[in-house]
Amino acid sequence: MVLHIRTSEANKTIISELTRRMFPQGQSENVISRIALAYSISRGTRLHLEDIRDSKGKEYKEETLFGANKPYYVALVCQHYGIHKEDLNLPRYLKMHVDDGLEKLNKLFTESKSYTGLDFLIEHIERGSEALEDVTAGAIINDKNPTPSKGHFAGPLTLQFGHSLDKARTPIRVVLNDTNVRNNAHLAVVGDSDSGKTEFALNLLQQVVEISNGSLNYLFLDFKELKNEDVKALQPFFDRTKTTFIDVPQKPIPLNPLMFIDNVNEKNRLTGISKFVDIITTYTQRTGATQTQQLKDATKEAFARKKGGNYPSLSDISDCLLEITGSKPDTLTEIMRSLSDYKLFASKADSKGSFLNQNYYFSLSGDLDKTIRFTATFLTIYYIYNTFMNMENAPINDGVQAMRYVLLIDEAHVLFKDKKSQDLLERMLREICSKGVAVVLLSQGIEEFNQPAFDFSSMCENAVLLEIKDRLNLKSMSRFLGFSEAETRLLGQSVSKIKKGLAVTNVKEFKRGELFEIE
Repeated sequence: MVLHIRTSEANKTIISELTRRMFPQGQSENVISRIALAYSISRGTRLHLEDIRDSKGKEYKEETLFGANKPYYVALVCQHYGIHKEDLNLPRYLKMHVDDGLEKLNKLFTESKSYTGLDFLIEHIERGSEALEDVTAGAIINDKNPTPSKGHFAGPLTLQFGHSLDKARTPIRVVLNDTNVRNNAHLAVVGDSDSGKTEFALNLLQQVVEISNGSLNYLFLDFKELKNEDVKALQPFFDRTKTTFIDVPQKPIPLNPLMFIDNVNEKNRLTGISKFVDIITTYTQRTGATQTQQLKDATKEAFARKKGGNYPSLSDISDCLLEITGSKPDTLTEIMRSLSDYKLFASKADSKGSFLNQNYYFSLSGDLDKTIRFTATFLTIYYIYNTFMNMENAPINDGVQAMRYVLLIDEAHVLFKDKKSQDLLERMLREICSKGVAVVLLSQGIEEFNQPAFDFSSMCENAVLLEIKDRLNLKSMSRFLGFSEAETRLLGQSVSKIKKGLAVTNVKEFKRGELFEIE
Protein backbone atom coordinates (compact mmCIF):
# COMPACT_ATOMS: atom_id res chain seq x y z
CA MET A 1 0.00 0.00 0.00
CA VAL A 2 1.34 3.44 -0.97
CA LEU A 3 1.22 5.83 1.98
CA HIS A 4 1.37 9.38 0.63
CA ILE A 5 -0.26 11.93 2.95
CA ARG A 6 -0.98 15.66 3.16
CA THR A 7 -1.12 17.53 6.45
CA SER A 8 -3.82 20.04 7.29
CA GLU A 9 -3.46 23.56 5.90
CA ALA A 10 -2.94 24.98 9.42
CA ASN A 11 -0.03 22.62 10.05
CA LYS A 12 1.91 23.67 6.94
CA THR A 13 3.26 26.74 8.73
CA ILE A 14 3.61 24.89 12.03
CA ILE A 15 5.98 22.37 10.42
CA SER A 16 8.39 25.14 9.44
CA GLU A 17 8.13 26.87 12.81
CA LEU A 18 8.66 23.66 14.79
CA THR A 19 11.60 22.62 12.62
CA ARG A 20 13.25 25.99 13.25
CA ARG A 21 12.49 25.79 16.99
CA MET A 22 13.61 22.21 17.56
CA PHE A 23 16.54 22.13 15.12
CA PRO A 24 18.07 25.63 14.98
CA GLN A 25 21.18 24.18 13.32
CA GLY A 26 19.10 22.98 10.40
CA GLN A 27 17.15 19.83 9.61
CA SER A 28 14.75 18.72 6.88
CA GLU A 29 11.05 19.17 7.56
CA ASN A 30 10.22 15.49 7.28
CA VAL A 31 11.95 14.82 10.62
CA ILE A 32 9.55 16.96 12.64
CA SER A 33 6.58 15.09 11.16
CA ARG A 34 8.14 11.74 12.08
CA ILE A 35 8.56 13.00 15.63
CA ALA A 36 4.98 14.33 15.63
CA LEU A 37 3.61 10.96 14.53
CA ALA A 38 5.48 9.06 17.25
CA TYR A 39 4.66 11.69 19.89
CA SER A 40 0.94 11.57 19.11
CA ILE A 41 0.79 7.78 19.39
CA SER A 42 2.85 7.86 22.59
CA ARG A 43 0.12 9.92 24.28
CA GLY A 44 -2.15 6.86 24.05
CA THR A 45 -5.16 8.61 22.53
CA ARG A 46 -7.17 6.86 19.81
CA LEU A 47 -8.34 9.33 17.19
CA HIS A 48 -11.66 9.13 15.38
CA LEU A 49 -11.81 9.02 11.59
CA GLU A 50 -14.72 11.45 11.45
CA ASP A 51 -12.45 14.13 13.02
CA ILE A 52 -9.85 14.00 10.24
CA ARG A 53 -8.46 17.41 9.22
CA ASP A 54 -8.33 18.87 5.72
CA SER A 55 -5.54 17.84 3.31
CA LYS A 56 -4.47 21.27 2.05
CA GLY A 57 -1.09 21.40 3.75
CA LYS A 58 2.35 19.94 3.17
CA GLU A 59 2.54 16.83 1.02
CA TYR A 60 4.74 13.89 2.02
CA LYS A 61 5.54 10.92 -0.16
CA GLU A 62 6.07 7.81 1.93
CA GLU A 63 9.81 7.58 1.22
CA THR A 64 10.20 11.20 2.38
CA LEU A 65 8.10 10.85 5.50
CA PHE A 66 9.29 7.44 6.68
CA GLY A 67 12.65 6.91 5.00
CA ALA A 68 13.78 3.33 5.60
CA ASN A 69 11.65 3.05 8.76
CA LYS A 70 8.22 2.68 7.16
CA PRO A 71 7.56 -0.80 8.69
CA TYR A 72 8.10 0.53 12.21
CA TYR A 73 5.73 3.48 11.86
CA VAL A 74 3.11 1.29 10.20
CA ALA A 75 3.47 -1.27 13.02
CA LEU A 76 2.96 1.46 15.63
CA VAL A 77 -0.33 2.53 14.09
CA CYS A 78 -1.54 -1.01 13.40
CA GLN A 79 -0.85 -2.09 16.97
CA HIS A 80 -2.44 1.09 18.35
CA TYR A 81 -5.72 0.44 16.53
CA GLY A 82 -5.59 -3.34 16.18
CA ILE A 83 -5.75 -3.20 12.39
CA HIS A 84 -3.92 -5.03 9.57
CA LYS A 85 -1.18 -3.29 7.60
CA GLU A 86 -3.37 -3.47 4.48
CA ASP A 87 -6.34 -1.80 6.17
CA LEU A 88 -7.71 0.90 3.86
CA ASN A 89 -7.91 3.39 6.74
CA LEU A 90 -4.21 3.12 7.55
CA PRO A 91 -3.21 6.24 5.51
CA ARG A 92 -5.92 8.24 7.24
CA TYR A 93 -4.76 7.16 10.69
CA LEU A 94 -1.18 8.09 9.80
CA LYS A 95 -2.26 11.52 8.58
CA MET A 96 -4.39 12.11 11.68
CA HIS A 97 -1.54 11.31 14.04
CA VAL A 98 0.90 13.52 12.14
CA ASP A 99 -1.59 16.41 12.36
CA ASP A 100 -2.40 15.66 15.99
CA GLY A 101 1.27 15.41 16.94
CA LEU A 102 2.13 18.68 15.20
CA GLU A 103 -0.67 20.47 17.05
CA LYS A 104 0.42 19.02 20.40
CA LEU A 105 4.07 19.92 19.80
CA ASN A 106 3.14 23.42 18.71
CA LYS A 107 1.10 23.93 21.89
CA LEU A 108 3.93 22.54 24.02
CA PHE A 109 6.59 24.83 22.55
CA THR A 110 4.28 27.86 22.41
CA GLU A 111 3.53 27.57 26.12
CA SER A 112 7.16 26.87 27.06
CA LYS A 113 9.36 29.60 25.63
CA SER A 114 12.53 28.27 27.33
CA TYR A 115 11.89 24.65 26.32
CA THR A 116 14.27 23.48 23.57
CA GLY A 117 14.21 20.67 21.05
CA LEU A 118 17.08 19.04 22.91
CA ASP A 119 15.08 19.19 26.17
CA PHE A 120 12.19 17.45 24.43
CA LEU A 121 14.32 14.70 22.88
CA ILE A 122 16.23 13.96 26.09
CA GLU A 123 13.04 13.80 28.14
CA HIS A 124 11.20 11.44 25.81
CA ILE A 125 14.18 9.24 24.97
CA GLU A 126 14.69 8.83 28.72
CA ARG A 127 11.04 7.85 29.16
CA GLY A 128 11.30 5.30 26.37
CA SER A 129 14.48 3.84 27.83
CA GLU A 130 12.88 3.46 31.24
CA ALA A 131 9.90 1.70 29.68
CA LEU A 132 12.21 -0.85 28.04
CA GLU A 133 14.30 -1.45 31.15
CA ASP A 134 14.16 -5.03 32.38
CA VAL A 135 11.33 -5.98 29.99
CA THR A 136 11.52 -9.67 29.20
CA ALA A 137 10.35 -11.33 26.02
CA GLY A 138 6.87 -12.76 26.11
CA ALA A 139 5.53 -10.31 28.69
CA ILE A 140 1.74 -10.32 28.80
CA ILE A 141 0.28 -6.88 28.19
CA ASN A 142 -3.30 -6.22 29.19
CA ASP A 143 -4.63 -2.79 28.27
CA LYS A 144 -7.83 -3.14 30.25
CA ASN A 145 -6.45 -1.20 33.20
CA PRO A 146 -9.15 1.42 33.87
CA THR A 147 -8.13 5.04 33.38
CA PRO A 148 -9.00 7.10 36.47
CA SER A 149 -11.64 9.76 35.96
CA LYS A 150 -12.33 13.11 37.58
CA GLY A 151 -15.30 15.35 37.05
CA HIS A 152 -14.74 18.93 35.95
CA PHE A 153 -16.15 22.43 36.26
CA ALA A 154 -16.85 23.72 32.75
CA GLY A 155 -17.76 27.35 33.46
CA PRO A 156 -15.53 30.43 33.81
CA LEU A 157 -13.54 30.29 37.05
CA THR A 158 -13.75 33.98 37.94
CA LEU A 159 -11.77 34.71 41.11
CA GLN A 160 -11.72 38.04 42.87
CA PHE A 161 -8.09 38.85 43.67
CA GLY A 162 -8.95 42.07 45.50
CA HIS A 163 -9.85 45.74 44.98
CA SER A 164 -8.19 48.82 43.56
CA LEU A 165 -7.01 51.41 46.11
CA ASP A 166 -8.88 54.36 44.61
CA LYS A 167 -12.25 55.61 45.82
CA ALA A 168 -14.08 53.38 43.36
CA ARG A 169 -12.67 50.25 45.05
CA THR A 170 -13.03 48.45 41.70
CA PRO A 171 -13.02 44.64 42.13
CA ILE A 172 -10.16 42.82 40.39
CA ARG A 173 -11.75 39.73 38.87
CA VAL A 174 -9.59 37.20 37.06
CA VAL A 175 -11.01 34.45 34.82
CA LEU A 176 -8.31 31.93 35.59
CA ASN A 177 -9.30 29.42 32.90
CA ASP A 178 -9.81 31.80 29.96
CA THR A 179 -7.39 30.49 27.33
CA ASN A 180 -7.94 33.62 25.22
CA VAL A 181 -6.15 35.62 27.92
CA ARG A 182 -3.68 33.14 29.49
CA ASN A 183 -2.01 29.86 28.57
CA ASN A 184 -2.48 28.25 31.97
CA ALA A 185 -4.20 28.77 35.32
CA HIS A 186 -1.05 28.36 37.44
CA LEU A 187 -0.36 30.99 40.08
CA ALA A 188 2.84 31.98 41.90
CA VAL A 189 2.49 34.03 45.10
CA VAL A 190 5.44 35.53 46.99
CA GLY A 191 5.27 37.28 50.36
CA ASP A 192 6.71 37.29 53.86
CA SER A 193 5.15 35.15 56.58
CA ASP A 194 3.04 38.09 57.83
CA SER A 195 2.16 39.63 54.48
CA GLY A 196 -1.29 38.07 54.09
CA LYS A 197 -0.09 35.44 51.61
CA THR A 198 -1.78 32.45 53.24
CA GLU A 199 -5.06 34.34 53.86
CA PHE A 200 -5.10 35.37 50.19
CA ALA A 201 -4.57 31.75 49.07
CA LEU A 202 -7.26 30.40 51.40
CA ASN A 203 -9.72 33.00 50.13
CA LEU A 204 -9.04 31.95 46.53
CA LEU A 205 -9.61 28.29 47.45
CA GLN A 206 -12.90 29.16 49.12
CA GLN A 207 -13.99 30.98 45.97
CA VAL A 208 -12.96 27.96 43.86
CA VAL A 209 -15.15 25.65 45.95
CA GLU A 210 -18.13 28.01 46.00
CA ILE A 211 -18.03 28.93 42.31
CA SER A 212 -17.74 25.29 41.21
CA ASN A 213 -20.31 24.15 43.77
CA GLY A 214 -17.75 21.69 45.13
CA SER A 215 -16.99 19.99 41.81
CA LEU A 216 -13.48 21.48 41.67
CA ASN A 217 -11.36 19.91 44.40
CA TYR A 218 -8.00 20.83 45.87
CA LEU A 219 -5.08 19.74 48.03
CA PHE A 220 -3.26 22.24 50.26
CA LEU A 221 0.24 20.89 50.98
CA ASP A 222 1.64 22.71 53.99
CA PHE A 223 5.29 21.93 54.61
CA LYS A 224 5.24 23.58 58.02
CA GLU A 225 3.46 22.08 61.03
CA LEU A 226 0.28 23.82 62.19
CA LYS A 227 -0.16 24.49 65.91
CA ASN A 228 -3.44 23.68 67.67
CA GLU A 229 -4.49 27.33 67.71
CA ASP A 230 -3.81 27.55 63.96
CA VAL A 231 -6.05 24.57 63.31
CA LYS A 232 -8.84 26.08 65.42
CA ALA A 233 -8.56 29.36 63.53
CA LEU A 234 -8.84 27.47 60.22
CA GLN A 235 -11.83 25.37 61.28
CA PRO A 236 -14.45 27.77 59.83
CA PHE A 237 -12.61 27.58 56.50
CA PHE A 238 -12.49 23.78 56.70
CA ASP A 239 -16.23 23.67 57.43
CA ARG A 240 -17.20 26.04 54.60
CA THR A 241 -15.10 24.21 52.04
CA LYS A 242 -15.77 20.69 53.37
CA THR A 243 -12.04 20.17 53.78
CA THR A 244 -10.49 17.26 55.66
CA PHE A 245 -7.51 18.31 57.75
CA ILE A 246 -4.74 15.70 57.94
CA ASP A 247 -2.07 16.17 60.60
CA VAL A 248 0.72 13.92 59.28
CA PRO A 249 1.81 11.55 60.84
CA GLN A 250 -0.92 11.69 63.53
CA LYS A 251 -3.27 10.78 60.70
CA PRO A 252 -2.09 8.91 57.60
CA ILE A 253 -2.31 10.39 54.12
CA PRO A 254 -5.44 8.71 52.68
CA LEU A 255 -3.90 7.17 49.58
CA ASN A 256 -1.51 4.47 48.49
CA PRO A 257 1.30 6.36 46.70
CA LEU A 258 2.05 3.29 44.59
CA MET A 259 -1.29 3.56 42.84
CA PHE A 260 0.17 5.85 40.18
CA ILE A 261 1.84 2.71 38.84
CA ASP A 262 0.00 0.78 36.11
CA ASN A 263 -0.58 -2.64 37.66
CA VAL A 264 -1.80 -4.29 34.46
CA ASN A 265 0.49 -3.25 31.61
CA GLU A 266 3.92 -4.81 32.22
CA LYS A 267 5.93 -2.09 30.46
CA ASN A 268 4.09 0.69 32.20
CA ARG A 269 4.47 -1.02 35.56
CA LEU A 270 8.26 -1.25 35.16
CA THR A 271 8.41 2.42 34.20
CA GLY A 272 6.31 3.35 37.23
CA ILE A 273 8.50 1.27 39.54
CA SER A 274 11.58 3.09 38.22
CA LYS A 275 9.90 6.43 38.97
CA PHE A 276 8.99 5.29 42.49
CA VAL A 277 12.56 4.17 43.16
CA ASP A 278 13.85 7.48 41.81
CA ILE A 279 11.65 9.43 44.25
CA ILE A 280 12.78 7.31 47.21
CA THR A 281 16.47 7.61 46.35
CA THR A 282 16.38 11.34 45.55
CA TYR A 283 16.53 12.34 49.21
CA THR A 284 18.41 9.32 50.52
CA GLN A 285 22.05 10.18 50.99
CA ARG A 286 24.82 7.89 49.78
CA THR A 287 22.55 5.62 47.75
CA GLY A 288 24.65 3.52 45.40
CA ALA A 289 23.74 1.63 42.25
CA THR A 290 23.51 -1.66 44.18
CA GLN A 291 21.06 -0.23 46.71
CA THR A 292 18.96 1.32 43.97
CA GLN A 293 18.73 -2.01 42.14
CA GLN A 294 17.85 -3.80 45.39
CA LEU A 295 14.95 -1.41 45.98
CA LYS A 296 13.80 -1.89 42.40
CA ASP A 297 13.93 -5.67 42.79
CA ALA A 298 12.09 -5.47 46.12
CA THR A 299 9.34 -3.34 44.57
CA LYS A 300 8.94 -5.75 41.65
CA GLU A 301 8.73 -8.67 44.07
CA ALA A 302 6.12 -6.89 46.22
CA PHE A 303 3.96 -6.33 43.13
CA ALA A 304 4.46 -9.94 42.02
CA ARG A 305 3.16 -11.24 45.36
CA LYS A 306 -0.10 -9.31 45.05
CA LYS A 307 -2.92 -10.98 43.17
CA GLY A 308 -6.02 -9.73 41.42
CA GLY A 309 -4.59 -6.33 40.53
CA ASN A 310 -4.10 -5.33 44.18
CA TYR A 311 -1.32 -2.94 45.12
CA PRO A 312 1.43 -3.58 47.66
CA SER A 313 2.00 -1.15 50.52
CA LEU A 314 5.24 0.60 51.46
CA SER A 315 5.47 -1.92 54.30
CA ASP A 316 5.32 -4.80 51.79
CA ILE A 317 8.21 -3.29 49.85
CA SER A 318 10.18 -2.71 53.04
CA ASP A 319 9.76 -6.38 53.97
CA CYS A 320 10.92 -7.52 50.54
CA LEU A 321 13.90 -5.17 50.72
CA LEU A 322 14.97 -6.62 54.07
CA GLU A 323 14.73 -10.13 52.60
CA ILE A 324 16.98 -9.14 49.68
CA THR A 325 19.54 -7.29 51.82
CA GLY A 326 19.54 -9.89 54.59
CA SER A 327 18.22 -7.29 57.05
CA LYS A 328 21.51 -5.41 56.76
CA PRO A 329 20.81 -1.81 57.87
CA ASP A 330 21.73 1.06 55.56
CA THR A 331 20.29 4.43 54.59
CA LEU A 332 17.81 2.93 52.11
CA THR A 333 16.45 0.20 54.38
CA GLU A 334 16.14 2.76 57.16
CA ILE A 335 14.08 5.21 55.11
CA MET A 336 11.77 2.43 53.91
CA ARG A 337 11.38 1.19 57.48
CA SER A 338 10.63 4.73 58.67
CA LEU A 339 8.02 5.26 55.96
CA SER A 340 6.40 2.01 57.10
CA ASP A 341 6.72 2.51 60.86
CA TYR A 342 5.34 6.06 60.80
CA LYS A 343 2.38 4.78 58.75
CA LEU A 344 2.45 7.99 56.73
CA PHE A 345 0.11 6.51 54.12
CA ALA A 346 -3.14 4.62 54.65
CA SER A 347 -2.77 0.83 54.68
CA LYS A 348 -5.99 0.54 52.70
CA ALA A 349 -6.70 3.30 50.23
CA ASP A 350 -9.84 3.88 48.17
CA SER A 351 -9.96 3.03 44.49
CA LYS A 352 -7.73 4.95 42.09
CA GLY A 353 -8.89 8.52 41.62
CA SER A 354 -11.25 8.78 44.63
CA PHE A 355 -8.66 10.72 46.63
CA LEU A 356 -8.90 13.51 44.06
CA ASN A 357 -12.64 13.96 44.58
CA GLN A 358 -12.27 15.48 48.06
CA ASN A 359 -10.65 18.57 49.55
CA TYR A 360 -7.63 18.07 51.82
CA TYR A 361 -5.26 20.17 53.88
CA PHE A 362 -2.06 18.28 54.75
CA SER A 363 0.20 19.56 57.53
CA LEU A 364 3.50 17.69 57.77
CA SER A 365 4.97 17.62 61.26
CA GLY A 366 8.30 19.33 61.82
CA ASP A 367 9.23 16.41 64.09
CA LEU A 368 9.51 14.17 61.06
CA ASP A 369 12.99 13.66 59.66
CA LYS A 370 13.55 15.97 56.68
CA THR A 371 14.19 13.02 54.38
CA ILE A 372 10.90 11.40 55.39
CA ARG A 373 8.94 14.63 54.94
CA PHE A 374 10.42 15.27 51.49
CA THR A 375 9.87 11.70 50.34
CA ALA A 376 6.24 11.56 51.53
CA THR A 377 5.51 14.93 49.93
CA PHE A 378 6.93 13.97 46.56
CA LEU A 379 5.21 10.60 46.55
CA THR A 380 1.94 12.50 46.98
CA ILE A 381 2.77 15.09 44.31
CA TYR A 382 3.85 12.44 41.84
CA TYR A 383 0.69 10.44 42.44
CA ILE A 384 -1.40 13.52 41.59
CA TYR A 385 0.73 14.41 38.57
CA ASN A 386 0.79 10.94 37.06
CA THR A 387 -2.91 10.24 37.72
CA PHE A 388 -4.01 13.38 35.89
CA MET A 389 -1.56 12.78 33.05
CA ASN A 390 -3.35 9.49 32.38
CA MET A 391 -6.63 11.35 31.84
CA GLU A 392 -7.97 12.94 28.68
CA ASN A 393 -7.32 16.65 28.22
CA ALA A 394 -9.88 18.90 29.85
CA PRO A 395 -12.34 20.19 27.21
CA ILE A 396 -12.22 23.82 26.02
CA ASN A 397 -15.44 25.55 24.98
CA ASP A 398 -15.45 29.13 23.66
CA GLY A 399 -11.96 29.58 25.05
CA VAL A 400 -12.86 28.46 28.58
CA GLN A 401 -10.99 25.36 29.70
CA ALA A 402 -12.77 23.01 32.09
CA MET A 403 -11.03 22.70 35.47
CA ARG A 404 -10.60 19.56 37.57
CA TYR A 405 -8.24 20.30 40.44
CA VAL A 406 -6.05 22.78 42.32
CA LEU A 407 -2.75 21.70 43.86
CA LEU A 408 -1.48 24.33 46.30
CA ILE A 409 2.06 23.96 47.65
CA ASP A 410 3.04 26.17 50.56
CA GLU A 411 6.69 26.91 51.32
CA ALA A 412 7.48 25.90 47.73
CA HIS A 413 10.97 27.38 48.04
CA VAL A 414 11.82 24.64 50.56
CA LEU A 415 10.60 21.80 48.40
CA PHE A 416 12.09 22.65 45.04
CA LYS A 417 15.71 23.54 45.74
CA ASP A 418 16.92 20.12 44.62
CA LYS A 419 17.62 19.67 40.89
CA LYS A 420 15.46 16.54 40.55
CA SER A 421 12.65 18.32 42.40
CA GLN A 422 12.91 21.20 39.95
CA ASP A 423 12.68 18.78 37.04
CA LEU A 424 9.44 17.31 38.41
CA LEU A 425 7.94 20.74 39.02
CA GLU A 426 8.92 21.97 35.56
CA ARG A 427 7.39 18.93 33.89
CA MET A 428 4.24 19.19 36.00
CA LEU A 429 3.72 22.91 35.32
CA ARG A 430 4.26 22.42 31.59
CA GLU A 431 2.09 19.36 31.10
CA ILE A 432 -0.66 19.22 33.71
CA CYS A 433 -2.40 22.46 32.72
CA SER A 434 -3.95 20.71 29.70
CA LYS A 435 -5.65 18.32 32.14
CA GLY A 436 -7.51 21.15 33.86
CA VAL A 437 -5.21 21.37 36.88
CA ALA A 438 -4.01 24.65 38.40
CA VAL A 439 -0.82 24.62 40.48
CA VAL A 440 -0.50 27.38 43.10
CA LEU A 441 2.99 27.97 44.53
CA LEU A 442 3.42 30.00 47.73
CA SER A 443 6.88 31.17 48.72
CA GLN A 444 8.58 33.68 50.99
CA GLY A 445 11.31 34.49 48.49
CA ILE A 446 11.63 35.33 44.81
CA GLU A 447 15.08 33.92 44.10
CA GLU A 448 13.80 30.34 44.36
CA PHE A 449 11.52 31.04 41.39
CA ASN A 450 14.36 32.50 39.32
CA GLN A 451 16.64 29.50 38.98
CA PRO A 452 19.55 29.67 36.48
CA ALA A 453 18.42 26.55 34.61
CA PHE A 454 14.67 27.11 34.82
CA ASP A 455 12.52 30.09 35.71
CA PHE A 456 9.59 28.62 37.64
CA SER A 457 7.53 31.79 37.41
CA SER A 458 7.76 31.77 33.61
CA MET A 459 5.58 28.67 33.69
CA CYS A 460 2.96 30.42 35.86
CA GLU A 461 0.86 32.82 33.81
CA ASN A 462 -0.28 34.58 36.96
CA ALA A 463 1.93 36.06 39.67
CA VAL A 464 1.21 38.07 42.81
CA LEU A 465 3.89 39.87 44.83
CA LEU A 466 3.13 40.88 48.42
CA GLU A 467 5.36 42.50 51.03
CA ILE A 468 8.86 40.99 51.13
CA LYS A 469 12.04 41.81 53.06
CA ASP A 470 14.25 42.54 50.05
CA ARG A 471 12.51 45.53 48.49
CA LEU A 472 15.59 46.80 46.69
CA ASN A 473 16.03 43.89 44.31
CA LEU A 474 13.81 45.26 41.54
CA LYS A 475 15.53 43.11 38.94
CA SER A 476 14.38 39.87 40.62
CA MET A 477 10.90 41.22 41.27
CA SER A 478 10.55 42.40 37.68
CA ARG A 479 11.72 39.03 36.36
CA PHE A 480 9.29 37.23 38.66
CA LEU A 481 6.38 39.31 37.35
CA GLY A 482 7.60 39.45 33.74
CA PHE A 483 7.54 43.24 33.63
CA SER A 484 8.86 45.61 31.00
CA GLU A 485 11.23 48.47 31.83
CA ALA A 486 8.36 50.96 32.10
CA GLU A 487 6.35 48.60 34.31
CA THR A 488 9.43 48.07 36.50
CA ARG A 489 9.59 51.81 37.24
CA LEU A 490 5.99 51.74 38.48
CA LEU A 491 6.79 48.56 40.41
CA GLY A 492 9.60 50.39 42.24
CA GLN A 493 7.19 53.12 43.33
CA SER A 494 4.61 50.58 44.49
CA VAL A 495 7.07 48.42 46.41
CA SER A 496 8.23 51.44 48.41
CA LYS A 497 4.65 51.81 49.73
CA ILE A 498 3.73 48.14 50.07
CA LYS A 499 2.54 46.79 53.43
CA LYS A 500 0.54 43.86 54.76
CA GLY A 501 -2.55 43.21 52.67
CA LEU A 502 -1.27 45.05 49.60
CA ALA A 503 0.21 43.52 46.46
CA VAL A 504 1.12 43.96 42.81
CA THR A 505 0.30 41.50 40.06
CA ASN A 506 0.90 40.74 36.40
CA VAL A 507 -2.67 39.68 35.56
CA LYS A 508 -4.11 41.43 32.51
CA GLU A 509 -7.29 42.42 34.38
CA PHE A 510 -5.44 45.09 36.38
CA LYS A 511 -2.71 47.67 35.73
CA ARG A 512 0.58 45.83 36.00
CA GLY A 513 2.80 47.15 38.76
CA GLU A 514 0.10 49.18 40.54
CA LEU A 515 -0.76 48.42 44.17
CA PHE A 516 -4.06 46.78 45.05
CA GLU A 517 -5.65 45.39 48.20
CA ILE A 518 -5.81 41.59 48.26
CA GLU A 519 -9.09 39.81 48.94
